[in-house]
Amino acid sequence: MRILTINGGSSSIRFALFDTVNSLQRIMEGSIERIGLPGATFWVKSSCSMASVSSAVSTPNHTVAVELLMDWLVEQSLHELVAAVGHRIVYGGKNYSTSQRVTAEMIQNLHHLSPFDPEHLPEEILIARAFHHRFPGLPQIACFDTAFHHNLPRIAQLIPIPRHYEAQGVRRYGFHGLSYEFLLEELTNRGGTEAAHGRVILAHLGNGASLAAVHQGKSVDTSMGFSPNSGVPMGTRSGDLDPGLLLYLARSEKMSAKQVSDMVNFKSGLLGVSEISSDMRDLLRQEREDIRAAEAVSLFCYQIKKWIGALAAVLGGVDTLVFAGGIGENASLVRSRICSGLEFLGITLDGSQNDSNAGVISVAGGSVTVRVIHTDEEWMIASSVCRVLDSTRNN
Repeated sequence: MRILTINGGSSSIRFALFDTVNSLQRIMEGSIERIGLPGATFWVKSSCSMASVSSAVSTPNHTVAVELLMDWLVEQSLHELVAAVGHRIVYGGKNYSTSQRVTAEMIQNLHHLSPFDPEHLPEEILIARAFHHRFPGLPQIACFDTAFHHNLPRIAQLIPIPRHYEAQGVRRYGFHGLSYEFLLEELTNRGGTEAAHGRVILAHLGNGASLAAVHQGKSVDTSMGFSPNSGVPMGTRSGDLDPGLLLYLARSEKMSAKQVSDMVNFKSGLLGVSEISSDMRDLLRQEREDIRAAEAVSLFCYQIKKWIGALAAVLGGVDTLVFAGGIGENASLVRSRICSGLEFLGITLDGSQNDSNAGVISVAGGSVTVRVIHTDEEWMIASSVCRVLDSTRNN
């Protein structure tokens, strides 16, 4: 039995194929990138008999992109081997707290939720509908990125605006839940149940970035709130903004809602501050020569450090800090700058361990264990699909 995972973004579709014969084993991964932009590419890397692929493609929109993916699956006869498709659905709202089978009713409900997350949900719905139309007998499982935070403490859910908006679903949801769920499983494997059930701060730092405070294996607070735009600065997302700034831009620049959305989603964060790149690697290379790059890096590290302090306050201290994501796993200099000055919390890095991206980068005997763990959202999706399928069979 093989599981296909789909992770649809605003300009990409990532996918992977997992074999489930003995344990979940990734045998293929790929992506269609720069959808709707010049220079779109389609690539596949395979660990089995399939040939790897890397080619330029024309994908003016997600409809064309998903058809390209499904055509390729048919050409490779892979659709005949797939037992189910698992979709990462970024936004589950207040009604979806677990991974579950995609139904017509769910699609309709997600369609109604699209105004809450217009950057992700429409494309994710489109992909699920396309697969159902092409392969109507193939089970599809929705894995919600908000599910991990579904039962945040009541006080952490509230947004301080008029209460009646809560009835419309306006609350803090949190995101990156699939990554956090995977990291907790890995922390259990590496540090034991006691570590995973202690006071844990998880930092998923990539092009999208957020942090979560976890205690007893449950999310108790997180930096992202109502939308994935909130929290810390990211590659192209602003993170938290003063609402007065948006009102000012609407008045002085006559910016529409769409223009504001484009700015905070695609033109802000590291890219907006540096005016150079959204990629931390580019900025680190140029920070000595360009003050804009230096300030973008410094702002990112400063805001992450503030959130670690805030979440430590929520937890009443911290036992384990985990760095994950493309920046968190690979940028030792960024980790060092974030942790510098946090010794009062018990966070002290071992310089050589940090420089080598070791699994544990804190000093021996320190009160806080600082870990670097490679996150794997696709594996978590595949694992969730297996659980849903097993539950369906048992019932």
